[in-house]
Amino acid sequence: MTGPQGEPVFLHLGPPPDEPGQFVVEDAPESYPPDVKARLEVDAKEIIGRYPNGRSALLPLLHLVQSEDSYLTPAGLEFCGEQLGLTGAEVAAVASFYTMYRRGPTGEYLVGVCTNTLCAVMGGDAIFEALVNQLGIRNDQTTTDGKITLQHVECNAACDYAPVVMVNWEFFDNQTPESARELVDGLISGKPPRPTRGAELCPFRQTERILAGFPDQRPDDGQGGAGPATLAGLRVAQERDMQAPPSDNSGKDK
Repeated sequence: MTGPQGEPVFLHLGPPPDEPGQFVVEDAPESYPPDVKARLEVDAKEIIGRYPNGRSALLPLLHLVQSEDSYLTPAGLEFCGEQLGLTGAEVAAVASFYTMYRRGPTGEYLVGVCTNTLCAVMGGDAIFEALVNQLGIRNDQTTTDGKITLQHVECNAACDYAPVVMVNWEFFDNQTPESARELVDGLISGKPPRPTRGAELCPFRQTERILAGFPDQRPDDGQGGAGPATLAGLRVAQERDMQAPPSDNSGKDK
């Protein structure tokens, strides 16, 4: 196109500079060694066998290769495509849609601070900045020892516990800058605290293997399920003997 005086105007098309546009980073593996590929193929066969349509297994397969590399690499994307008969473009199109699939090396603990609207209002931004100052890294960066990756995360459907921090997708509710710093101190020292809800923490790669659909060996000691904040409305309804009005189906389905 041209400008007002007829001079050429060049438009740079593509993602913003701070938005990764492809699953390629320095030193990322392009393919897997034969022994690694053979091991992953055994797992992939089990995953694919769960689905009537093989390509439905793509999401858990992406978690599988992420458990291998800690992020999605050209080797992982190629492997998924080979297992399902999909092109690289088809695999990348799905992988790039979901934020749980990582585009760079991820530490042992992925610390996500919710900075969506409610959590931000309740202190999420302050928590994130406190961790930035504590760790010396910014969004989507990893500490030099490979221990912690810090990132903003979108809403995790835990607004009644805002502000929320997640570590490897486990909840730490009602956080403050002080409690978040203590949480990170525990991760660094090798003594990770227990999540508010859910099972005890495990390393990121192990978490990804669980998300791929393999057994979770962590003990279930009753921390799962809805918490008091989630059940508050139900409790009030029970205390006041509140009942839903009877449905009137007259005139329907005639």
